[in-house]
Amino acid sequence: MTPDEAAIATAPGISTITSLYMLDGATYRQGVEDGFSGFDFYVAGRGGVLGEVDSDVVASAFVFFEPGTVRTNWESGRKVRGAAGAAQLWADALHRWGEDRVPADLDAARLAELAGRVVDGASVSGAPLFAGWRRLPLPSSPAALAVHHLNGLRELRGGLHGGAVLASGLRPLEAVLVRQPHMAAIFGWAEPYPDVSGLADRWPQADAGTDRAIAPAFAGLDDAERAELAELVGALHAATSS
Repeated sequence: MTPDEAAIATAPGISTITSLYMLDGATYRQGVEDGFSGFDFYVAGRGGVLGEVDSDVVASAFVFFEPGTVRTNWESGRKVRGAAGAAQLWADALHRWGEDRVPADLDAARLAELAGRVVDGASVSGAPLFAGWRRLPLPSSPAALAVHHLNGLRELRGGLHGGAVLASGLRPLEAVLVRQPHMAAIFGWAEPYPDVSGLADRWPQADAGTDRAIAPAFAGLDDAERAELAELVGALHAATSS
């Protein structure tokens, strides 16, 4: 399997597996226990790897979120434990989620090894959340480490995808409405929404651009290792989505 093929084959799993953690109600119940009010756990936890920055920096990395919503939740969430503390609590909650969700019959240690090599060898260019996430302490359990590295790859793909979407000519709100219109309000965008009926053809361009941009990250694995990684990511994707 070539790097380009690996980028395409792993895309569904990398994009989805840890997003399920981000959509899990248990994640936010944990956040409330730690002192957050709800969505501010997501904003401060995910954005906390950027450090004690202005919310515009976080909004620039999140790409698709309405900046005012980011500001409100960043300023609220950062008060709980600071940026670094929020990021670590976010990672800790992900690790617990992984330990609960990674099947016992999946070789989590091998998945963690292969995904970790991709993470370690990837360029941070265009992916600030990935750069920050990669500096967090690594968990010891194989299941937690597997999802930790997969979230790193999600942040890598997400950063590159944001650039590809903008390069396609789509604005952030337009992109949300084209791909996930039901998420527009969750991302903080208020109606009335613009008509995007003539923009749908730009999304495949952005997806293809994302695949091209992330493909070099897989170059550190050989053909067989890339195929093995794709198989393991696919298996975990199927297990966590069922």
